[in-house]
Amino acid sequence: MKKSVLALAVLASVLLSAHAQNPLPSETPDEFKAPVDSFDYIKRAVMIPMRDGVKLNTVIVIPRKARSAPMLLTRTPYNAADMVNHAENSQMESVLTGYDNMADVITQGGYIRVVQDVRGKYGSEGDYVMTRPMAGTPFNPTVIDHSTDAWDTIEWLSKNVPESNGKVGIIGGSYDGFLPLIALVNPHPALKVAVPMNPMVDGWRGDDWFHHGAFRQINMSYILEQVVTRRNDAHWFTSHYDDYDTFIRAGSAGALARQRGVEQSGFWRKIAAHPSYDEFWQSQAVDRILARQPVTVPTLLVHSLWDAEDIYGAVAVYKAIKPNDKDNQVFMVLGPWNHGGQDGDGSKLGPIKFNSDTGLYFRQEILRPFLDRYLKDDPSPEALAAKIAPVTAFETGTNKWRALDSWPAGCVSACVIAPATLRLAAGARLNLTNTAPVPPARPAQKDAYDEYVSDPAKPVPYRQRPIAPYGYDEAKGQTWPRWLVDDQREASGRTDVLTYTTGVLSAPVKISGEPVAHLLAATSGTDADWVVKLIDVYPDQVASQPEMGGYQLMISADIFRGRYRESAATAKPIAANTPLPYRFAMPTANHVFLPGHRIMVQIQSSWFPLYDRNPQTFVQNIFYAQPADYKKATQRIYHDSYIELPLVSATVR
Repeated sequence: MKKSVLALAVLASVLLSAHAQNPLPSETPDEFKAPVDSFDYIKRAVMIPMRDGVKLNTVIVIPRKARSAPMLLTRTPYNAADMVNHAENSQMESVLTGYDNMADVITQGGYIRVVQDVRGKYGSEGDYVMTRPMAGTPFNPTVIDHSTDAWDTIEWLSKNVPESNGKVGIIGGSYDGFLPLIALVNPHPALKVAVPMNPMVDGWRGDDWFHHGAFRQINMSYILEQVVTRRNDAHWFTSHYDDYDTFIRAGSAGALARQRGVEQSGFWRKIAAHPSYDEFWQSQAVDRILARQPVTVPTLLVHSLWDAEDIYGAVAVYKAIKPNDKDNQVFMVLGPWNHGGQDGDGSKLGPIKFNSDTGLYFRQEILRPFLDRYLKDDPSPEALAAKIAPVTAFETGTNKWRALDSWPAGCVSACVIAPATLRLAAGARLNLTNTAPVPPARPAQKDAYDEYVSDPAKPVPYRQRPIAPYGYDEAKGQTWPRWLVDDQREASGRTDVLTYTTGVLSAPVKISGEPVAHLLAATSGTDADWVVKLIDVYPDQVASQPEMGGYQLMISADIFRGRYRESAATAKPIAANTPLPYRFAMPTANHVFLPGHRIMVQIQSSWFPLYDRNPQTFVQNIFYAQPADYKKATQRIYHDSYIELPLVSATVR
């Protein structure tokens, strides 16, 4: 028995040894070469060297018949390889369909598509910095930034793509829209056009990270996933079906950052260290940077009127650079879209219908002739003849495109924009007058106010609960991109939301520009947030679309953190139970309140969990507020408060 066991063991050893010496051959080739001869495009992946030796992964998609074709560049932190591989298809248009690509314009125009990973992301070398400050500043003592990387990239492309004419345009949305703006700082001579869409411009004043000092904590999952790994391998996990519960049970944003590992991100630590509008944020504000130099590259700014992420940036840049536009090279489009909505079907947003595909109109009638005019050696007669207005603005309410000479202009001719007031009144009334506003300083009548109790334990949801985790998958109920057109009736029924309404309008009321909130308010606490919403209330019944009966559509809305009443750079406690003025601009609108509609204003002190809760007790840094700091407060809004409207009035020239 022992001998047979030994014999089996020896045999097994011999067999294992033979297998190790003669393994089965792998069925996977050393390198797979796809048969692409039938494809209508050629794809190349190259590593472009920057001036400091770092190489950036760049994917170039070239129409197979391209000769002297212009190049359209996007620089991105969102994976260049994926952005030009949206479908396994032999057709270039299918491959490019998706985020930031606008395949119809690119393929029909015969453009060479170039997408590049920024340094530190995906296939590129180097270190990633979320919003890399400009080189040579106190926050970036190096010699490289996104402007130098864009210059070096365009230099290489203009000399190393034989199918091209050497001309480069740069285009992108959101973060990818911030990068074309930075490319305008000391632009390369081969850069002939820039199209920043929904660009991230000032992260504190009104784009991704804060709005008027209130932290947009809904973006914490993005901060984790975008920064802590090169290839976005780490993922935010959800602990509740309703995001409201996730954030309320965590406590402060700082506490949630610890629970989720976000504090391991260097960018998070910068945010938490700079809650005020100090030099860190001011030095990175792209509108400030570009305001210091002349415009030398034709630029088409694209703004979405219901942009849930970067609703501040495009208009802020327009206001900053237009005064330096001596050669009429600055253009702007305002469309009825959400963030990035111009890329796809723009016929509606949520339940709001626009009577035409506004996205298609923008791409074919504005973007394509604009690009062709500046990038092609021989632009078509149609491109040369296209009349691209300095500002093309969609007018919501009437659903019409307007070609304007400037912004805000309101209409082509025979009108002016004059400030008007929507003044709060007793009985939840709202009075519209054409008189010039006078900023409130103290209450005209001691008892002329309305009040509510703001309880941090029960903050006002920013949309109807349950609130699906932040995301973009509508199949899973994640409708974040279009929440700004949500019906506001849920909020108007709460006791901690004040609601004021005009009577039924007998004539249209048109606004073009930024409404400005002028509140005269008091709080029993020592800090407070103020949320103001300007709303179009539909008639009680809408025969053509019954579900719109009584709909409350936000036209412009924003939040202001009271501790910055005197200075955005320095937080100060609020004097308790003292009426004080607060003034802040709200997002741009281009809207007509139609006859039969009413105008509404809602005021509240939380917008959760979109923004972190104000403890309503002054603490040095709200990111580190403790549970005992969160206290109820009685908020008083005096009837001397009003909304300044950029009202368009008819006039005779």
